Amino acid sequence: MRRTAILAFALVFPAALAAQGTIIPRPCLPIRPCPAPMPWGVERTASNVRVTLEDRVLHYEVEERFVNRGGGIAEADYVFPLPDGAAFQDLKLSIDGELVAGETMSAEKARGIYEEIVRRQRDPALVEWMGQGMLRARIFPIRPGEEKRVVVRFDAVARREGDALRVDYRRGAPVDDATSTRSDDARGDGRESETFSLSIPDDGRYGDPYSPTHRLVKRTSRGRITVEAEGSTREVTVLVPLRQSSEPAITLLAHATSDDERFALITLTPPARSVRHTPRDVTLVLDVSGSMSGRKLEQAKAAGRQVLATLGEGDAFRLIDFSTDVRTFHDDFVPATPANLRAAQRYLDELEAEGSTNISGALDAALEPESRAGRLPLVLFLTDGAPTVGETRPETIAERAAKERGRARVFTFGVGADVNAALLERLALEAHGTASFVRPSEDVERAVGVVASRLTDPVVTDLRVRAEGVKLDRVLPNGPIDLFAGQDLVLLARYEGDGPATIRFTGSSASGPVEWTERVELPARERGNAFVPRLWATQRVGWLAAEKRRTGGSREIDDEIRALGERYAIPTEFTSYLVQEPGTVAQGFNGPVPMRAQAGGIGAVASAPAMRLSPAQLSEVVV
Repeated sequence: MRRTAILAFALVFPAALAAQGTIIPRPCLPIRPCPAPMPWGVERTASNVRVTLEDRVLHYEVEERFVNRGGGIAEADYVFPLPDGAAFQDLKLSIDGELVAGETMSAEKARGIYEEIVRRQRDPALVEWMGQGMLRARIFPIRPGEEKRVVVRFDAVARREGDALRVDYRRGAPVDDATSTRSDDARGDGRESETFSLSIPDDGRYGDPYSPTHRLVKRTSRGRITVEAEGSTREVTVLVPLRQSSEPAITLLAHATSDDERFALITLTPPARSVRHTPRDVTLVLDVSGSMSGRKLEQAKAAGRQVLATLGEGDAFRLIDFSTDVRTFHDDFVPATPANLRAAQRYLDELEAEGSTNISGALDAALEPESRAGRLPLVLFLTDGAPTVGETRPETIAERAAKERGRARVFTFGVGADVNAALLERLALEAHGTASFVRPSEDVERAVGVVASRLTDPVVTDLRVRAEGVKLDRVLPNGPIDLFAGQDLVLLARYEGDGPATIRFTGSSASGPVEWTERVELPARERGNAFVPRLWATQRVGWLAAEKRRTGGSREIDDEIRALGERYAIPTEFTSYLVQEPGTVAQGFNGPVPMRAQAGGIGAVASAPAMRLSPAQLSEVVV
């Protein structure tokens, strides 16, 4: 029996963590005769995760096995979130016992082939991209007793946390709808086999890995250290210590196949003992409108206490709360003395939730003070709603904030499903910050605490990179960057020219100007490091998607996203990934087939590019 799988990618927002996939049994699609309703019993029987660290890049391979223990034919949803910024390499499905990979093509062509196969009464498996970093595969049929294998491979840059590289792995949650049965609930018998292993070079650059979540079993062989986690691997964190140095380290990985296909991954690791930290001016803005009442307000207060706890000697702060009106703890910044911090804690304790949501007034108050020389201004802005009083037009609010913010870095937090995600994302990205979205089931305190702790000790501000001897083009992340203690900087770029070059980083600190340089050799041809172009292209697509949301989009942006997806075989709203049984060809297909939008099953693919959910809405789908 012929079977086909389509990966239809629709770009939305990044998922935060790597996670395992989940199969959700579903009743069969209405495009074919269905067997009589029977209890579904699709269960995960094995999950084997293998991670390899090379330089600063993590290579993931996740193999999962599912079996239908029910009494009838089942369709299942496979959900697999990828880490933020991860570059998808491939996905393989077992078709008649054989693992089969796919190919990337335009979404229109993939939809047409899929429709043709359905018309020929084949049994397809449909795989949709729910958003950037969110994979959903619909597999049909899974017969009673039949086992399905899914293998996903992807690459991600290892994130530094303090003096170690952090590797996180989290199980994804099922897509939940009225017809789905949770596979976690259905399993319930402990038969699932789970393994997690991490392999690193044994070359003196790293210490022994350790885990705050698991006991690790270590073995050394052929120049590599491998650790395996004992017990359940549904949530795993492994830390890989870095050897510290009193000198900065600048490293480069290159991939070059032609004069116009040259890419570099550049890593800057500051010295262990570096410049004096820059003092901060921290403004915390809390929404206390009526919708924040109850648990959300208590968590927001706890988050505020966490922010206050990160303030150190030389820092200053302001507290702003808003609903219909805007109120402040003090009119200006106050130093982070013990007495002022105690008074601020009492102010937080007395906050009550009532009124509407005056986002524009709160932003005006937060951005009003001029940035003080020699200090880093940070704004942490938390809300659970869209603007309802004052200026309510998102475009006007964003434009006004851009004029007022000066050097302030803005970090936004959207709580729940009713926020204006596009506005919060734009406010943050245009101010060199980040936007975080907290779904109702998540902890506001934890989300704010993670960001606040990361912003504790600024080392270098307005950090920029330039190259001498070659030209760096389309550098990501772009613009000036702030580097905090325990962080390093990973850049992806295209380059023109080859040969000896100097990479130069410049910035500012409390001690004065900072400059770090390194002589490197950029090759004219380098076949290794083939993951670098995919990582660059994935980040470029993410940047273009953010620009599209910020500006409303243009044909030029769409054309570039489409070209990147097709050239580098990465998920975008315009590209799809088609897996077919070897030798299967959709006969007579000459182009896209018109399809009905807003439909289930195959019609859902036609509307996939329009499926742009907000981060809050996406988190409500993936629970």
